[in-house]
Amino acid sequence: MTAGHEGAHGLSELLRTHADSLIDRWVELAGAGLRGRMTTPELQRDLGELFSTLLPIAAGSAAGLDTGGHGEIKALLADLSRNRARQGFSPAETASSVFALKQAVTELTEGNDDAALFRELLTFSGLLDALGLWTFETYAAAREEIIKEQSEQLLELTTPVVKIWEGVLAVPLVGTLDSARTQVVMEKLLEALVETSSQHAIIDITGVLAVDTQVAQHLLKTVVAARLMGAECTISGIRPQIAQTIVALGIEFGDITTKATLADALRHALRYEGVELVQGEKRPV
Repeated sequence: MTAGHEGAHGLSELLRTHADSLIDRWVELAGAGLRGRMTTPELQRDLGELFSTLLPIAAGSAAGLDTGGHGEIKALLADLSRNRARQGFSPAETASSVFALKQAVTELTEGNDDAALFRELLTFSGLLDALGLWTFETYAAAREEIIKEQSEQLLELTTPVVKIWEGVLAVPLVGTLDSARTQVVMEKLLEALVETSSQHAIIDITGVLAVDTQVAQHLLKTVVAARLMGAECTISGIRPQIAQTIVALGIEFGDITTKATLADALRHALRYEGVELVQGEKRPV
């Protein structure tokens, strides 16, 4: 495509005059880099909105980004970056969607020897570079938010509080126990104690990978918090290897009841509640 002598009207006018064809070409170029993971109507909507917002500042420099200017285009790009991050696109793919406009504009002005237009193109190219880098920054921030949200959701899923008998709750723990997870365990356990009016809680650590001094302190804090709510706690799942580690580290559980298995802890809790289990005769099949 050639622009003829339209460069005399300036870059902004040139972009307005050829807006439809430029957007179509921009969508085509950006879509090629996304390998069909976004539809043409979706790209038309996103890039068309960006183009409309970009027109009034097309002749400006990138300095406005650093001084707090160009707020509208920055907000649009921030939304675009957040959406792309949630959709699983990489930061390079997100920024490439912005950079693709440079090629579309270059094709439009190819063959135009207007010196003033050339200077405007250089400024516009610098602006697009700055906007592309802005998407990197906002993408990184959005990705951190997503990771934080997913971590919190994972903590909720991996820290269930289960009612296994009237007045008896169990918290089966699996994996690594750290400060953040312990806080979730404590909050969920205390909430469940209030909601169910339970008097006994079993914290099962059969699936905990290792017990060190820090993990032991976390467990003790959870037990103390439950006791303040009027509930007794039993820690179950003390395997031989963990027992040896606890002894070697000199960790003291004090008067906290510990059991080797969840079944043993449940029997203890039921006795505490005044329930005795009696094994009956096996019935014929």
